[in-house]
Amino acid sequence: MNLQDYFKKSVWESFMGSQGLTSDFIMTAVIAMTLSVILGFLIYKIYGHYFGGVVFSSSFAATLVGMTVLTCMLTLAISSNIVISLGMVGALSIVRYRTAIKDPMDLLYLFWAISVGITLGAGMYVLAIAAMLVMTLVIHIFYSKRKRGAVFILVAHYDSMMAGDEIVRILGKMKFQLKSKTIRDNITELTMEILCKSSNTVFLENIKAVEGVKDVTLIQYNGEYHG
Repeated sequence: MNLQDYFKKSVWESFMGSQGLTSDFIMTAVIAMTLSVILGFLIYKIYGHYFGGVVFSSSFAATLVGMTVLTCMLTLAISSNIVISLGMVGALSIVRYRTAIKDPMDLLYLFWAISVGITLGAGMYVLAIAAMLVMTLVIHIFYSKRKRGAVFILVAHYDSMMAGDEIVRILGKMKFQLKSKTIRDNITELTMEILCKSSNTVFLENIKAVEGVKDVTLIQYNGEYHG
């Protein structure tokens, strides 16, 4: 090694040391960031598979991957340098997020992505993978019940009492619950929550064919279903 190579190596080692980038840290960072991408993508796929809303937001789903990677990076930076950790704590304390989370399950996925990123950044790879398996199992158990059918709101207008009884008879063994019944002059508005276990909506045509029924509307319900 000549003198020029020696000075280049010394400058590089000095720079790397000032940045806290040792060989062990670089290896840890590569493993953690790789796992954060993989586990973040798995969270993305799980969110898409068990999504129960009406309109799927691909931008929110992609945010889950980015959130996992960024929190992993922040945790790695904080763990490597005390000055950076103090600066980041001060900077993040003044950040305010204004985006409203409408579905509580979306908040769960966000917290899940952040938790996985922090855990990977802390080097607890086994814990992060174990948490992924446990959370996937928990979500599958609770969402498998919701996947048994889709919840709809049925709104029907009719002008005879017999029509209301006939609507209930047509629904038959379907799981339904009366939400409201409003009578205006001689027109009755019936609102019912029903659980459709298949995409077959023949019953809708049967209800429309009932004498006295003016119109009937079926709307997908995106709220919580209890039953």
